[in-house]
Amino acid sequence: MPRRATKIVATLGPASSDPVLLEAMIRAGVNVVRLNFSHGKAQDHVDRARLVREASQRAGREVAIMADLQGPKIRVGKFAEGKVMLEPGAPFVLDASRTELGDIHGVGLDYKELPRDVKAGDVLLLNDGLIVLTVNAVKGEQVQTTVKLGGELSNNKGINKQGGGLTAAALTAKDMEDIKTAMSFNADYVAVSFPKNATDMEMARQLCNVACTNGHRPGLIAKIERAEAIPELDRILAVSDGIMVARGDLAVEVGNAAVPGLQKHMIKRAREMDKLVITATQMMESMIVNPVPTRAEVSDVANAVLDGTDAVMLSAETAAGKYPLETVEMMAAICLEAEKTDHDPLDDDFVGAHFDRIDHAIAMGALFTAHHLKAKAIVALTDSGSTALWMSRHSVRMPIYALTPKVATQRKMALMRNVSPLLMDTSADRDTALADAEAHLKKRGIVQSGDVYAITVGEPMGTPGGTNTLKICRAD
Repeated sequence: MPRRATKIVATLGPASSDPVLLEAMIRAGVNVVRLNFSHGKAQDHVDRARLVREASQRAGREVAIMADLQGPKIRVGKFAEGKVMLEPGAPFVLDASRTELGDIHGVGLDYKELPRDVKAGDVLLLNDGLIVLTVNAVKGEQVQTTVKLGGELSNNKGINKQGGGLTAAALTAKDMEDIKTAMSFNADYVAVSFPKNATDMEMARQLCNVACTNGHRPGLIAKIERAEAIPELDRILAVSDGIMVARGDLAVEVGNAAVPGLQKHMIKRAREMDKLVITATQMMESMIVNPVPTRAEVSDVANAVLDGTDAVMLSAETAAGKYPLETVEMMAAICLEAEKTDHDPLDDDFVGAHFDRIDHAIAMGALFTAHHLKAKAIVALTDSGSTALWMSRHSVRMPIYALTPKVATQRKMALMRNVSPLLMDTSADRDTALADAEAHLKKRGIVQSGDVYAITVGEPMGTPGGTNTLKICRAD
């Protein structure tokens, strides 16, 4: 299989839970498996995590598991007949106090705070913006609206406020329990839905740390899907390990036309701040029912790759679609083709650059030197994965191989662009470790006798953040 820099996140669901199929998907290119906590019970997720680990072992490739929290349920209630057809110009009441099932005139709310969050003149978007309501007045627990854009509205569809402003907390009681479940199987990443600011992410990190009793520390991904999160982006990035450009809910709040520009901005800022970034939502949507994607979807995936995203994500395409394996294969092929044209002058990244840490400076020195020597590979002996992360923030043609003694670090690096994480026992003796590393690379056919490669290492060995040496080697 050709080496691909951009990683693929695939959502596990009924369509992809067969062990043989899941193994095939991992072999085809899945790097991270997403468990969607909006569906299923705690034991379901524990069972699916075990399924992923077993399939990964059979495929001979470690993958990361990402637990995606549901977040607040900002939704309408249920209807007596399951759905209604709303006509433009008709009145419709969203009633937080309503206990009976909904009808053509109104419906109850799962989100009881809505009357406090809106006022006359606000625009509400339901079912991903397919239904548009204009607020006329708020009277007690009732939000009285007029249908602006009609259509079918069914049970429990989502509610967004145009421009943002709903006060729902990012972390619900369910999310707190789900974090405990995710930590019970050592999820490599936890994705937090609807964070508005850095405080939401800091709280999630504290909950993860408390829930994990074995010292495991997951990476935290902030899903940027609220309008309020955009001006807070840098502060959210600063306290997170990465972000997800969650284009579905975000598009509803800020408008579809604004999303492509925001996507480029978010990917750029994440890379500049040495954070990870996943691009998500409807990337190969038509392959839920069709065996091939549209040209627009191909361009969408390719453009995310060219923007520099670490990963592209599949949701319903692999969770519930007809062609989960074919979708992964197609996405991998698109990424490979896009990467052939991906080139940023590396030297520009170092103009005016300033490094406060020795390990960061060593990582950048390895990139710069290997680039100019046209080395076969860049190799990092890493305990925490930080050296590989810093290297992966820059576009280089040569592959980055990260050798670590820790399976948890290997899995976490599965999300990093252009990083191939390998497990290798490292000796307390630096020279022995370097020799072992070269033998490891030669055995896998990564380097051959005479090839030049750059390798970074730290002394004493096994100290996180201790990388302090760059060595340019010619393989024996």
